[in-house]
Amino acid sequence: MFLSQKKYAMELRDRAHMASCNLTRTPVDTESKLEADGDPISDLTLYCSLEGGLQYLTFTRPDISYAVQQACLYMHDPRERYFSALKRILRYVRGTLDCGLQLYASYTSSLVAYSDAHWALCPTTRRSSSVAETAWLYNLIRELHMPLLSATLVYSDNVSAIYLTVNPIQHRRTKHIEIDIHFVSDTVARGQVRAFHVPSRY
Repeated sequence: MFLSQKKYAMELRDRAHMASCNLTRTPVDTESKLEADGDPISDLTLYCSLEGGLQYLTFTRPDISYAVQQACLYMHDPRERYFSALKRILRYVRGTLDCGLQLYASYTSSLVAYSDAHWALCPTTRRSSSVAETAWLYNLIRELHMPLLSATLVYSDNVSAIYLTVNPIQHRRTKHIEIDIHFVSDTVARGQVRAFHVPSRY
């Protein structure tokens, strides 16, 4: 089954008056980070409309999810540079209108997750971003009556985080994440999750 929102993407492009815009090969500019400074957006209604439309489009376009999420970081006080980021996403969407989700029948009932330890990725809050949804997905799959036959495999490039999943001893340096570590250790002990190291270059 192929899921596509091509018609909706075209309507979104037209709403932004970008029917004949230049195309771009990527949805996000990897050279610059979005920050909370700059001029306020002149047309807030259009910005919010396009942002909401792009969020809806991510249901069948996971390739734009990260870029859309980054553009949503300052919805409470958007700046012109965020509007530029939205336009870049729309230029990318215009060049990839035929993309969508191809779903195949699968008999493998396993869940695999990857986590990249981006230290201080957000330039404003200095928070790290990583994958933390495996427990939720595990429970969702169980609620759909599709039991997992094996533990969820989590691959991470953070050796220290993997070590903490199996080491019940806490140190002063990990006190601030003690509750989270206990939750992860419990899921590993129950056999729901197994953590493995994968180098960053993969």
